[in-house]
Amino acid sequence: MTEHLHEKDRPPAMQNLDTIDRVLLVDDQGIVCEAVRRMIATQGACEFRAVQDPLQAIAVAETFRPTVILQDIEMPAKNGLDMILDYKESEATRAVPIVMLTGKEDPAMKADAFARGASDYLVKLPHPVELVARIRHHSRGYRMELERNAAFEALRESEAHVRAEINRAASYVRSLLDPPLDGVVQADWRFVPCESLGGDVFGYHWIDEDHLAMYVLDVSGHGVGPALMGVSAMNLIRSGSLEKEQVLDPTRVLQALNAAFQMSRHDGMYFTVWYGVYDRRTRELRWSGGGHPPSFLMRGGALRRLESTTYMACIAEEYDAPTERVTIEQGDRLYLFSDGVFELHTKDAGIWGLDRLEALLSASPADRVLDTVVEETRKVVLEGRGIAPDSAAAAAGAVTWDDDFSLIEFRFN
Repeated sequence: MTEHLHEKDRPPAMQNLDTIDRVLLVDDQGIVCEAVRRMIATQGACEFRAVQDPLQAIAVAETFRPTVILQDIEMPAKNGLDMILDYKESEATRAVPIVMLTGKEDPAMKADAFARGASDYLVKLPHPVELVARIRHHSRGYRMELERNAAFEALRESEAHVRAEINRAASYVRSLLDPPLDGVVQADWRFVPCESLGGDVFGYHWIDEDHLAMYVLDVSGHGVGPALMGVSAMNLIRSGSLEKEQVLDPTRVLQALNAAFQMSRHDGMYFTVWYGVYDRRTRELRWSGGGHPPSFLMRGGALRRLESTTYMACIAEEYDAPTERVTIEQGDRLYLFSDGVFELHTKDAGIWGLDRLEALLSASPADRVLDTVVEETRKVVLEGRGIAPDSAAAAAGAVTWDDDFSLIEFRFN
């Protein structure tokens, strides 16, 4: 328990908490104060302080820090029942248990005391054993409440620190993503990291003047670890460490990724990946997908799914990743995305799904597909959490998807 920890070993929020019983008696009769002091002294170690003037009780409590207050009711300067309200309004005594110690066994007075916030009621003078037992019981409960609150505060501080680190990691990942692309191929994207940060990365770059590489990758799990693994895989693709013959060949790229990031060496993590190379001279797109959701090729109003050709990477050392081909026509659009775009929980406890995403892409205005998908899936996320999209609650807070939201659009001119 916390009492057995050295002060330096406690979390900061839990240091300097009371570890012994501190009794504050507020009673205008000095003889009663001395009697209670002697009764408590016979039953073991305990700090005791008596105040005969109730108007000084709060000030004394601020420095003495009692774990229980014994409060007389009938006093000339101020009624003890009114003192209960004073204690509840003071930061120093708001949570301290108040035991009414009075000479009357009056049911109505007792009910009034409890209604105002008293914790216990004793007719003075009780037997020393009973008095000390009540003191210890209420003091222990008070200390446990302080420790619980301090533990919650320490947890909040820890969560805030973790949240700040995750936000920094999300900003770092976002800073690495490629800027929009213009020219014979136009590219743009929308990325919304989830609250706990997933493992999504994506990108595109011209390998040479004729070949455009494009990819999306999703590492298993959430947190900084998967995010950093995704960044490492992205760096391998675009850093130039692979030979040109490799990056032009989707099969060899997936095999290189599989070899470099075996889950046995990376804390059990693996990833799905879709990698393609567009040749603007032949207008051929070659791709290989490892367990990743299909990309969507839009031609006119029709969508074609360019499916993965093998299972996810990093699980087995031997890895075959066949390459598929398709001819691109002028005006075609290609959409790469992660499963966070369509695996959304709906209000009927189902999953929104790939078919609905396909329908939404087909129905979206051609000049604002990305924003339309963000807007519509945001509504799905809100409704899945029981929040009306047009409500004040929806407007008040930022919406995070359950997983990273990554959607990339390529337009072929």
